[in-house]
Amino acid sequence: EQARTPALYASLGAPDTVEGRFEMVALHVWLVMRRLKGDERAKKVSQCLFDAMFQNMDDSLRELGVGDLQVGKKVRKLAENFYGRIGAYEEAMKQDVERDGVEDPLAKALARNIFEREMTETAPAFADYVRRADASLQNQPQSRIAGGIIVFPDVDEGARS
Repeated sequence: EQARTPALYASLGAPDTVEGRFEMVALHVWLVMRRLKGDERAKKVSQCLFDAMFQNMDDSLRELGVGDLQVGKKVRKLAENFYGRIGAYEEAMKQDVERDGVEDPLAKALARNIFEREMTETAPAFADYVRRADASLQNQPQSRIAGGIIVFPDVDEGARS
């Protein structure tokens, strides 16, 4: 649901395309999966979330008229892209701890993946939103998240501060 929030597209400039929507779903699923790292129950929920995401991708491709023989290949490619993004975002979050004057690694990773550019005007605001979402999720009990009760921050919240 959060991946369809209009402000992600209007305020932060996420492309309102099939690819842009995939990027928003992937980003938010990664944020939830990142929070669910830990105990065995949370890992199972994380796996179910991943499975549901890719089942939805499979269903969506079929609805778009992609032939049965191509769906598996396309879903496999989407999964590879998803894992690539997870790696890039996790690495950027690690570097985030001590960036002291260095160009924002998370903004750069988001710009590359979402906007297919080295940097964009809205990438730093996007990075701020991702950090706020990550912090918000870290403060929510895993049991509530595992039960499907997830609260993301307002997309425009940081812009008003």
